[in-house]
Amino acid sequence: MASLSVLTRALSHRNAKVFFTASLISWTGLWMHRIAISWFAWELTDSAFWVGMVAFCDLAPAVVVSPIAGAIADRTDRLKLTFWSQAMIGVMAAVIALLVAMDKLDIYTLLALEVLNGIASSFAQPARQSLMPGLVPRSDLTAAVGLNSLCFNVARFVGPALAGPLIAVAGVWPAIAANAVAYFIATATTPLLKVSAEERQGHAKTKSLWGDMRDGLSYVAQHPGLGPILTYAAIVALLLRSLPEILPPYVERQFGLGAEALAVLTAAFGIGALISGTVVSARGKMRGTTRLAVFAPAAISLAMVGFIATSWFPFGVLCAAIMGAAMSVHGICAQTLAQSASDPAMRGRVLSLWGLIVRAFPALGALLLGAAGEFFGMTLPTLAAVVLSAIAIAWGIKRLPAMARVLEGEGAGDSAKR
Repeated sequence: MASLSVLTRALSHRNAKVFFTASLISWTGLWMHRIAISWFAWELTDSAFWVGMVAFCDLAPAVVVSPIAGAIADRTDRLKLTFWSQAMIGVMAAVIALLVAMDKLDIYTLLALEVLNGIASSFAQPARQSLMPGLVPRSDLTAAVGLNSLCFNVARFVGPALAGPLIAVAGVWPAIAANAVAYFIATATTPLLKVSAEERQGHAKTKSLWGDMRDGLSYVAQHPGLGPILTYAAIVALLLRSLPEILPPYVERQFGLGAEALAVLTAAFGIGALISGTVVSARGKMRGTTRLAVFAPAAISLAMVGFIATSWFPFGVLCAAIMGAAMSVHGICAQTLAQSASDPAMRGRVLSLWGLIVRAFPALGALLLGAAGEFFGMTLPTLAAVVLSAIAIAWGIKRLPAMARVLEGEGAGDSAKR
């Protein structure tokens, strides 16, 4: 295991300092927003289905928008696309906060606004993440991807830690307003990034947008490493990553607690992810990354079983921390492989598919889990997801040697062409 100097070396670059500071601020606001919106939907409807629907409307637009956004990110200025999409996220958060403060927001309007927010986020994700290889040397890319995940998971701890007490004292709208401020700050820092022209735009506009989209999908489907690892990640996201998106029903029905407990559970996910993410990011090597990506979901499954089997809140918090740790290992490793193995001209489209996976599939899982929970309670549907995930994990283990050879080798980005 390499020392933490691997991470500090990646942070030594000026661009990285600006990028990751902005990421930490914006994602802290994002997690405050998610906690607040989730709790607002639960208070408004007292329905697991509608809580799942809110998560679905925020994340599901990635299904339609991400392939388009990825193609656009590869043929336009990624820095400008990042600027405008982040600004739109800030505007949408400000609108939602204002309507909640005025007591003018019903569940249907909330769903519509979350769809618009999800569309903006689907453009921001591939544009911003595609900039990363232009921020640090290739030797520091693995650490940079790890730092990116660490920022997300630090925010996943700090955001709920701020949002829970704030909601309890002042209500929902200040937490949502904080997200608007956070994204406006992140937007203002974007022009400070100094990225070379070749990293700001993947390729010239030689084809139609639809042609670029088809090429991106074909590239991933035919790639012997990217296709299987992204398919595996999608199944894991659908079956195992939906629980954190729909926590309020578990908090109230299983543990009999309120908004502060929701914040504690969400923070536990973040703490676990932060610890494991630090360890994985400090490895400083590509070898073994595929194995970690494949085996981490097994730990998620076991922790999920423990979580739904208990009504003792401290044990639930421990299981949440283990789930967060394993999710972080899987996410960092899978994204690192996708970043490293992608041809530079295809990077935006590959990362848009990654964005689709980590946004839309947990949302769909949350919707299905919430709908099933209305009829069967939350325990049986969660157990069913765990059982199905075991089949996917067995498939991933079977494909592991072949995926590792392609994804962890030098020049993996060109492997689909050979």
